[in-house]
Parts: sequence; structure tokens; C-alpha cells
Amino acid sequence: MTNTAPFLAMAHKLADAARPVLQSYYRKPLAIDEKGDASLVTDADRAIERTMRDLINSELPDHGILGEEYGPENLDAEYVWILDPIDGTKSFITGKPSFNTLIALCRNGKPVLGVIDQAILDERWIGVEGQPTTLNGDVVTARECEHLKDAIIFTTGPDLFVENKAIAGYEAIFGAAKQPIYGIDSYGYGLIAMGFGDVLVESNLQPYDFCAAVPVIEGAGGVVTDWAGKSLTMHSGDLVIASGDARAHAEGLAVLQKAASLAG
Repeated sequence: MTNTAPFLAMAHKLADAARPVLQSYYRKPLAIDEKGDASLVTDADRAIERTMRDLINSELPDHGILGEEYGPENLDAEYVWILDPIDGTKSFITGKPSFNTLIALCRNGKPVLGVIDQAILDERWIGVEGQPTTLNGDVVTARECEHLKDAIIFTTGPDLFVENKAIAGYEAIFGAAKQPIYGIDSYGYGLIAMGFGDVLVESNLQPYDFCAAVPVIEGAGGVVTDWAGKSLTMHSGDLVIASGDARAHAEGLAVLQKAASLAG
């Protein structure tokens, strides 16, 4: 198991540095640009990531960085920080506080430390490999949910499921669940860790969208994998399912895989 103690203080320092930058832009007029993949970006995204990158380069120059806005640096390093300055930019620009700053530390590709920071609501989830997940310093635990028919299920939006197999999987698992909740962004990971949701399913993701969630979900007693049931790393694909209960997770995987196989 990785000794993450030396880096936990750095993770807090990065989140602390990001907060005032984010807060200075929140619910203010913003220039909005569209990236090549049609996702949105603002000066706030760039300023927050630059602030965090500068800290890492200054204090841990031998570490790598993968960020949404400024790309990769030194990805062959043993330790790589994965940064999403504002996960949920659409929510941010519309003033809805479901967005988060996501910070992960991967060792040899495996997420071993994760931060989900909601600066406006003053909420910070911390996940560390082998340790209980905390929210603002208090331990949180996912709830039991054995079956999908009893599950509250989250996703950011159905429009993100764009490939045939992803669309089929989305329709099948959301049809099997009790209550769908949309527009959740990465805030859903935190809610599952707290026991206020059961399953989250996403498509069309990048490593900076999910790496921070891995230690947070697992430290709360949950499970998070790709749709094939494989553990997530910084090299994983774009399909993610996270659950508070391993039984619901297994059932969800079976539904996703059956739907994908039928879709061809």
C-alpha cells in the first residue's frame, strides 16, 4: 500500500489554493469558449488549473501532471497528479453548485488519493487508499442497496451517452433503477459516499473526470469500475459505474454488459 501521508497535505494545499480563484469567478460574467470536443471552458478553469500546476511544479517537481486544460507533463513519473479545475463547467457558468474541483494522485497509474472539493458549499471529500473517506474531516459511509430496483441512480445527462453500446447500457440500467437523477456532475460521487445515492453511471469521460472519485468511493465502502468491471486507472476508458453497495454494482454491471452485447 502506498504511503500517501506526505502528499495529503499537498492535496489540501492544492484545493485551498483553488478555492479563492474559483470563488472570484462564480456567478460573475464570463467569456465562454468551446473546445475541439465541444466541451466548454472559461478563464476560471484555466486560472484554477494554472494555480495548482504551479504549486506542484514548485514543490514536487519530480511528479507528473495531467490536467484538463493544459494537458500532460512527465506522465512517466511514479506519481502523477490528475487535475480537473472545474468538473461541471456547464453547471458553473449557470450558477448551479454541483461542479467540483477534482484532484487525484496516482502512483504507477493507480489512484491512491482523491479530493472532491465544492468551494461554494464548503464541502471537501477526501479519499485515501486503505483509509475511511471523510467529508470535512468526518468519516462518511455509503449505504446498503442490494438491488437496482431500489436504487437512486445518477448521471450528468443522457446526451453524454453517444456510442450505440453506451446508449443501450444507459437505457437499460436507468430503466432498471428506482429513481433517476440528472445534472449531478461529479457531486454524485460525494453523495454516494455519504449514503444519499446508490449508483452513478457515466460515459464519455477522461481520467481527470473519475480518478479522484476512486479513493473516495472505495473508502466509503463502495465500488467503482469501468463497465467491464475492471478497476479504474489513469489509463482507463470513458465508461464508469460507481456504487455504494457491491451487490447493486454487480447487478448494474450485468445489466450494462447484457445491453451492450445486444447492441452489437
